[in-house]
Amino acid sequence: MTMRSVNPANGSVLGCFDTWDGPRIEKSLVQAQRTAPVWAQTPLNERGALLRKAAQVLRQRREPLAQIITREMGKLAAEAGAEIDKCATVCDYYADEGPRFLADELLESDASRSLVAWQPLGTVLAVMPWNFPFWQVFRFAAPALMAGNTALLKHASNVPRCALAIEEVFRDAGFPQGVFQTLMIASSQVEAVIRDRRVHAVTLTGSEAAGRAVAQAAGSVLKKAVLELGGSDPFVVLEDADLELTVAQAVASRYMNAGQSCIAAKRFVVVEAVADDFLARLRSAVRELVPGDPEKASTTLAPMAREDLRDDLHGQVKQSIAAGAVPLEGCEPVPGKGSWYPASILDRVTPGMPAYEDELFGPVAAIIRAGDEGDAVRIANDTRFGLGASVWTRDGARGEELARRLACGCAFVNGLVKSDPRLPFGGIKDSGYGRELSHLGMREFLNAKTVWIR
Repeated sequence: MTMRSVNPANGSVLGCFDTWDGPRIEKSLVQAQRTAPVWAQTPLNERGALLRKAAQVLRQRREPLAQIITREMGKLAAEAGAEIDKCATVCDYYADEGPRFLADELLESDASRSLVAWQPLGTVLAVMPWNFPFWQVFRFAAPALMAGNTALLKHASNVPRCALAIEEVFRDAGFPQGVFQTLMIASSQVEAVIRDRRVHAVTLTGSEAAGRAVAQAAGSVLKKAVLELGGSDPFVVLEDADLELTVAQAVASRYMNAGQSCIAAKRFVVVEAVADDFLARLRSAVRELVPGDPEKASTTLAPMAREDLRDDLHGQVKQSIAAGAVPLEGCEPVPGKGSWYPASILDRVTPGMPAYEDELFGPVAAIIRAGDEGDAVRIANDTRFGLGASVWTRDGARGEELARRLACGCAFVNGLVKSDPRLPFGGIKDSGYGRELSHLGMREFLNAKTVWIR
């Protein structure tokens, strides 16, 4: 099998890469097995120094690395640069905070001294997606490596150049051989790697289907798994919301990265009293978005990452319209080369439509009108997903109370849902389980070992 790197802005092929055969995979697994115990015993200050060096390498190579992202998956140049910055930040964060997170936790018992010692599990396989091709990897790798685990990366098949560039960052930062390795393998080869005794845990960010397959494989061999899957995040607008702020953030949350984010606002649950005003402002703002070459600063709407993704999205849009949704903006693919889909809005979205039930992974906003606050909460929770949610109101206390009632892993009041190294990130229901980032993310791949001494 060959992995193809294709520029989604114009369809040009950037490169082709052969997937590895069995002996090449075996070589990496042997290397991981040899390296894991040595890395686990490497002093914390040395691990932290290497992470800081990785942050330095990222900042030094910000522009060329961002260009790889833009050309390989279509992200706007400014967004790609910000992604590299965020990766550097997470490396520094865990270098700084890791020693505190990993410190022994003293507990009272019948012993003279008892404690929890946090120890690495070993080698962790990361199965990562294409939409944030650097950030998704670094938000796993920084805490995992600081904790003393080694890492194997199976990246999405449409971003092989990103995968190799990430490995190069760690290598050039001075990490020992085998601490972080990119595996150039196909999805069909992942299960065998999960089952291999030299792999001790797995983390995946991706689709529901991929999550179920990875969970089944990991469960069959009793290995720890963390899954961050899809989302259909509600963006709840109450009647007292500051509509100028709310609409500006709605556009950012829905159309950033061409809408290809698990925590992008997907369902705009708007109280009827302000629905028409909100919608008029949103339409006006959406019309200001400028599609074009993602490497140009003037472009504000990127292409989708692949043509098949665009076609799948349009299928969901057509089905929703056939079921009664009202297309207000866009909703038709852009002809010509590249994977272009316009900034789109569907109004009058109701249960049973793909725009209501499923995740629209692209630049389409689904408007769902709610009678009042209680109805808005009901609609927001009426989904099999549970990743993020946001609430928009001038009353912070009211927003917090409502946020606590939403069934999700993270709820934001008067701010778009985002990931932050200081805060745990993850979902419930069909959005997966486990947490990334903060101390909780680091401890997902640690053995909480009880030590009892008399």
